Amino acid sequence: MFKAIHHIAIICSDYQVSKDFYVNKLGLEIIREVYRDNRNSYKLDLAIGSTYVIELFSFPNAPVRPSYPEAQGLRHLAFAVDDIEQVVENLKERSIEVESIRVDPNTNKKFTFFSDPDGLPLEIYEK
Repeated sequence: MFKAIHHIAIICSDYQVSKDFYVNKLGLEIIREVYRDNRNSYKLDLAIGSTYVIELFSFPNAPVRPSYPEAQGLRHLAFAVDDIEQVVENLKERSIEVESIRVDPNTNKKFTFFSDPDGLPLEIYEK
């Protein structure tokens, strides 16, 4: 069912400080940096070697929180899958609520979210 971790998304409280930490202190490579004008937010895609690892986000006035979207800290954990529809059905058969499947406007890939028992957002991302 799950093939691998696709990426880890982190919303930071200070974008420049976090960018410096991940890039200059930890040595992650910048794949792409995008400023999303409509959200007043940056998205920085980082890798270790050739492996895509982290999406670093900034959002103005992001609240501190343990698990819901658009706040400081871990945003979600994403699992790469071959067939998203099959995986969604499998999760639903196990009484796990799953959001509707969406398509990423930048990659045209299908994705959706569900939560762990503590409310941590988990993503399924079709390879």
